Amino acid sequence: MRLTIERMTYGPDAIAHTQEGKTVFVSGAIAGDVVEAELVSDGKSFSKARATAVLEPSPARVGCDWPLASVLGCAPWAAMAYDAQLEAKRANVVDALARVGHLADAEQLVRPCEAPGSPWHYRNKAELAFVRDGRRATLGMHALDGTSVIKVEDFPLLDTPAKGPASRIVKNVSGALGYLAGSHDLDIERVGIRRSSRTGDVEVAIWTPTGAFPRTQACRVLESVGATSIVRVMTKGPAKARKVAGVERLAGAGSWSERIAGNVMRLSAPSFFQVNTAGAEKLVDLVLDALDPHENDIAMDLYSGAGTFTLPLARYTSFVDAVESYGPAVRDLRRNLEEARLDNVDAVGGDADREFPDDEADIIVVDPPRAGLAENVVRQLSDQPARAIAYVSCDPATLARDLARFREIGTYEVKSVTPVDLFPQTFHVETVTRLYRR
Repeated sequence: MRLTIERMTYGPDAIAHTQEGKTVFVSGAIAGDVVEAELVSDGKSFSKARATAVLEPSPARVGCDWPLASVLGCAPWAAMAYDAQLEAKRANVVDALARVGHLADAEQLVRPCEAPGSPWHYRNKAELAFVRDGRRATLGMHALDGTSVIKVEDFPLLDTPAKGPASRIVKNVSGALGYLAGSHDLDIERVGIRRSSRTGDVEVAIWTPTGAFPRTQACRVLESVGATSIVRVMTKGPAKARKVAGVERLAGAGSWSERIAGNVMRLSAPSFFQVNTAGAEKLVDLVLDALDPHENDIAMDLYSGAGTFTLPLARYTSFVDAVESYGPAVRDLRRNLEEARLDNVDAVGGDADREFPDDEADIIVVDPPRAGLAENVVRQLSDQPARAIAYVSCDPATLARDLARFREIGTYEVKSVTPVDLFPQTFHVETVTRLYRR
């Protein structure tokens, strides 16, 4: 088929239409391209195709120096100019608010997409998959089609210097554990590398099932990679619902630290932290700007994690109720508060619905997982007397659903939605929504 690509989706594919008007999701193309495409599947309402040749390149198409960008799932938009990526991300947020949330004023609500840092070398985290074929092991990253793991030695999305040992951290960790796997029957699920250019910390986290593990040998082969912390994260349970059974310090500090928004946060390997530190700082700035905290305010932070928003709010307000359901993150939050000498926070472990604070808040921030807010949490938030809510979201569709629920209840009005590009070269986008009491 010859197809003219119209726009990008919230996903790695682009959208085109056949001459008959049927929607086609096309992989390997960007908006503005004219491509020759091969049909992959043909459904009743839409088809899927793969671009086999670019007949007329889009004005937004650019070259990429990283040869693996076109085949790995971590950089599906690398062929698109960065300003076009920002415009496409804003368009996807507008589309979700209008289509899912039925917000007629979506175009007016959504601001231009913020670009807080470099479009390359922005990540503080690399994650390697581990596959074994007999005695041979490969550490790498998942291919775009999800069917294979490709060996990766250079990862230009990771925040590393141009030269020196730190520039080869992915290659060195991959080589060390690949070598160890040749002499030991390693059962590794994945390997996480965290690196902070602000604190100098480097952590290697080896995720494995519970059971025997060659601890001494693992430390020995990894000693040359420059890690300040080497840990083993032990998991148990079925493959689709693995749970952390414990974290074992193999060498070094047993955690890594990051400096953000004037605070130093220490984090254990299982705890969530945004992969883009500069982007996380922009989120903090937008949240504080939306909430305008006062020294006598009572603040609420739901889905608080290890304290990205809790710590700055505690410095500006009289008291913060923080709720987080994930045990390792709650422990990290309490440690971060103690090290920051902040004693005006009640850090509660549990689900936001069941552990919803009794205090009446003046300002609120929510940063839920991709599933968004439970319907009852929207109702509980709407019953609060708070003058402002900042909603941080990583999924435009669930954000749109939740904003529609807020509007239906009517206590809070959506004032603006600001996309923030924490994930250049991908379709993912973070947003900060301002809701003010009517």
